[in-house]
Amino acid sequence: MLSSARLLQRQKQSMVASPQLIESIRLLQLARAELHQFVEQELEKNPLLEPASNDGEALGDVPISADQSTGAREKDTDRPTNAAAAERPGEWKSLRNTTNTPADSRPALDEFAACTETLHDRVAGQIALTAFTPQERLIAGELAAHLEDTGYLRVDLVELAGKLNAREADVERVLATLQQFDPPGIFARTLSECLEIQLRQRDRFDPAMAALVSNLEMVARRDFQALKQHCCVDEEDLLEMLHEIRALDPKPGNRFQSGAPESIIPDVWVTPSPGGGWQIELDPDALPKVLINQTYFAEISRHAVQNPKDQAFLNECLQNANWLIRSLDQRAKTILKVATEIVRQQDAFFQHGVAHLRPLNLRTVAEAINVHESTVSRVTSNKYMLTPRGVFELKYFFTVAIASCQGGDAHSAEAVRHRIKAIIAQESPGDVLSDDEIAVRLKETGINVARRTVTKYREAMNIPSSVGRRREKRLWLIGDQS
Repeated sequence: MLSSARLLQRQKQSMVASPQLIESIRLLQLARAELHQFVEQELEKNPLLEPASNDGEALGDVPISADQSTGAREKDTDRPTNAAAAERPGEWKSLRNTTNTPADSRPALDEFAACTETLHDRVAGQIALTAFTPQERLIAGELAAHLEDTGYLRVDLVELAGKLNAREADVERVLATLQQFDPPGIFARTLSECLEIQLRQRDRFDPAMAALVSNLEMVARRDFQALKQHCCVDEEDLLEMLHEIRALDPKPGNRFQSGAPESIIPDVWVTPSPGGGWQIELDPDALPKVLINQTYFAEISRHAVQNPKDQAFLNECLQNANWLIRSLDQRAKTILKVATEIVRQQDAFFQHGVAHLRPLNLRTVAEAINVHESTVSRVTSNKYMLTPRGVFELKYFFTVAIASCQGGDAHSAEAVRHRIKAIIAQESPGDVLSDDEIAVRLKETGINVARRTVTKYREAMNIPSSVGRRREKRLWLIGDQS
């Protein structure tokens, strides 16, 4: 018996994202520099677009702002633009006037950055003042070219000697001279050699110290018993030697700038509102200003009518220009909404500090401003907020919850880490707390946290165990007494 073939028709709905929708979503995630680069590319591709002048009617001409008070948020685009940076909590340093000022008359932040000497500048100056022969000066220049910004030398001396047609002994002799340069420790090839150079310049590289420097892996493990045997010293001498080691610079080149300073420029400003609460503003300079050149569009439209291809290209340019302006406007409004809700949720943090940071997740903010969680995630990526307590990435304000043992509100994981660090900072050499004891101290303040959680947070902050801290505190105590 043959079974009859059956054809079934089913209807299925699916949403296909257009290329412009995908680009609009991507714009939300772009950092400040990436956004400006993207807009610059659009300006080059689209003849209808042009940068807006300071007095042009374009997006971002007037700072988008919000005034956030307890239980309410209010947009206010007529408020004067102003911002402040915190030198320390409670003290403010004005970055801008309280009245609107033309952008080209405001001093750029880069003008306040000091022009400092780089490591390679310092080395080049010392090479020029050293009595090298022409061949030695050539070798010194090649060695300096392989000097990393940290101060370490990464080059094979045998290969370099062959490249320069010089003897390996000559290269090593020039290197020994360069290792006497300032800052002490540069041109070392390993950490041990870096510390050895600094100790020799201090005339402190004796056999015991040599044994200590050659066993840095034991120092990292805090295996003090084995170190005493290798160095042939007692515990008091070992602690003094460790104190000297800790006073050295493992990366001597880092004190110099390797180039132009990299600075984080906040996208959002949070300042105290005169009437109470907080004033939240987007930095106008973070919003690219573009507009459509209507005069040019009208002129070329008259000629494009006669050519269908030209007309199609012109329509496409106009559509893309309108899309870009709308997308930039939507991006700015979404960032402002997210930032405003973060400030509302974390009001206690802005008033009292990190110990009062509340648990917060993406869903809470998304539901409050009626957007999807993924939108909040994109907005908070690579965006920074200037507050009275410093500059923070927006993602900083999202932390998991730690239960309260007194039935009260849950605690933020970041706030718990802050309290663990504060408890450890108050320890004395004779009263170092174990992780169990820290957990008990936290429970006394209403934080229900297990010992293993304390251990995890402590290790994440690179804080040694109670045994390691006890030894280190004794080390510092001996150093202070000496």
